[in-house]
Amino acid sequence: MHMIAAAIILAIILSGALGVLLLMRQAAAVRTQSERVPAALGGQISLEEHKRAAAYTLARTRLGIAKTIFDTILTVLWLVFLLGPLYSLVAVFVVPGILRSVAVVLAFALAERLLHLPFSVASTFWLETKFGFNRQTPLMFVRDRIKGAALSLALGVPLLCALFLLPQLSPSYWWLAAWAGFAALALAMSVIIPAFIAPMFNKFTPMPEGPLKERIEALLARCGFESKGLYVMDASRRSSHGNAYFAGFGRAKRIVFFDTLLQNHAPDEILSILAHELGHYKLGHIRQRMAEAAVLAFFGFAILGFAFADGGFANAFGLPPDPALILIVVSAAMGPALHLLSPLTSHLSRRAEYQADSFAKAMTGPAPLISALIRLARDNLSTLTPDALYARFYYSHPPVSARIARLKAA
Repeated sequence: MHMIAAAIILAIILSGALGVLLLMRQAAAVRTQSERVPAALGGQISLEEHKRAAAYTLARTRLGIAKTIFDTILTVLWLVFLLGPLYSLVAVFVVPGILRSVAVVLAFALAERLLHLPFSVASTFWLETKFGFNRQTPLMFVRDRIKGAALSLALGVPLLCALFLLPQLSPSYWWLAAWAGFAALALAMSVIIPAFIAPMFNKFTPMPEGPLKERIEALLARCGFESKGLYVMDASRRSSHGNAYFAGFGRAKRIVFFDTLLQNHAPDEILSILAHELGHYKLGHIRQRMAEAAVLAFFGFAILGFAFADGGFANAFGLPPDPALILIVVSAAMGPALHLLSPLTSHLSRRAEYQADSFAKAMTGPAPLISALIRLARDNLSTLTPDALYARFYYSHPPVSARIARLKAA
């Protein structure tokens, strides 16, 4: 085997092994501490609730281990055995050129979706149903998948055509234009998704007039936040999980509340959750995340530019130097590198969460947010005792107990 291919395969296997090891550590930490509620939350979460959250986390972890092993093996199989026959099959029906490259990527994406479908079904109709979260019907599940595939096709085909055309127009600097286009598209999608795509999957209705809306508008005025409107999303059609978020950019910003959040939380808690989300906006976290994504994308496109010019990534696996195959191989090779970056990106995210908590504390006081976090942990069956190393890799939010301790501090 070519040295480049061997290095990529080894990196993928080691990355998968690391993922399984971290999941096993998480399971061990949750299992050994499932019989005792952490002292900081004693009297606020019952032992029965703590045990149920531990059982949910263990079930998710077991499914995660199975999926990580499956993903690792499947990626290796694609690179070593399956991409060549897939390309040959597409080549029978599509003439050489950009259309063939696009067809190869679409065929690969379709195969990936079908192969991963059992995990989506298991997560929705076994795990989430077992613990009382799922409210999707099989028909709704299928309809969502069809809509998602149609959107991916409508957006993906033009983007892939542009990606494969650019190297022909500017062989040396095409990747810079591709990166600039990606950044512009990411900014545009922050407006397009909430306005046009999200309503294809959920119903958004203006928040009804009343005391809660008046208090929310007063909080927005205090924070200097202008939005295009307050909306309630019918999240309860699919799940009992609760959340709130704001979407859009500039004057197109809108605030969205899950109906489950409004049903399960007191007004003071809802205001504190909103204040936390507003903290992300006021403290510039949204811009920071977009900048981080742009930096990662810059290096990704630079690597892709080198790979397209060299063709070695495909040749290392005995594949034709078709741009589609190079794109798939490079994406697989970048997976382990992004995995190793997880502690850094997760750390930056957790730091932003602490800062948003502090902002909410200043706006609404600590008590409502503490109460909201406890209720969210209880309702979502969040584990109270995660493994520290696992959390360092994957937790975008600090553990509930750590957030509460910070909020209680002077």
